[in-house]
Amino acid sequence: MLIALAIVGAYVVGSVDFAVIVARMHGVDIHQVGSGNPGTSNVLRTLGRGPAIMVLVGDALKGVIGAAMGWAASGLADPTVHWAFAAGLAAVIGHCYPVFHRFRGGRGVATGLGVLLFTLPLVGVVVLTLWGVLAKVTKVASIASMTVVVVTVPLVLWQGVRGFSLLWLSMTIALVVWRHRANIARMARGGEKKVTV
Repeated sequence: MLIALAIVGAYVVGSVDFAVIVARMHGVDIHQVGSGNPGTSNVLRTLGRGPAIMVLVGDALKGVIGAAMGWAASGLADPTVHWAFAAGLAAVIGHCYPVFHRFRGGRGVATGLGVLLFTLPLVGVVVLTLWGVLAKVTKVASIASMTVVVVTVPLVLWQGVRGFSLLWLSMTIALVVWRHRANIARMARGGEKKVTV
């Protein structure tokens, strides 16, 4: 029962969209500007670095809290216990399909990063650093996001993630890739929007 409550709770936490909240604080409907995506990259392009950092931190915290809820419900075992990854997945689903925002959410990268920072801190730090460097160099957030998604797989295997933990994490990665399908198509055509990090 505790596990089920943790997973539902993680989904609800994930449904709190910081891009929507921060944009409204600036008098903007994030769905109506830029790409229309309620995520860090669109906030960066339309509102600037400060608001984007607020969104990034808030969305990452959702992943941390979601994974922590699964970890706590499992009896405070090793943070890599598979229920932490399951609840983390629920938080990412909530971010992508938020119940509070008519299921119109973001891509899930920052929230997925939060899951990694809680469960596998070293991997999380590597992924965050790599994303920042790639976004700075390429000026295309989607290139950075898809690259770190690919890199995450060998990193978590190197850290010994197996079994159900790997299953939940793989589903999280698959969801993030799915949410980027339009970005991938634009990248293939050379028409993806740029950001200034």
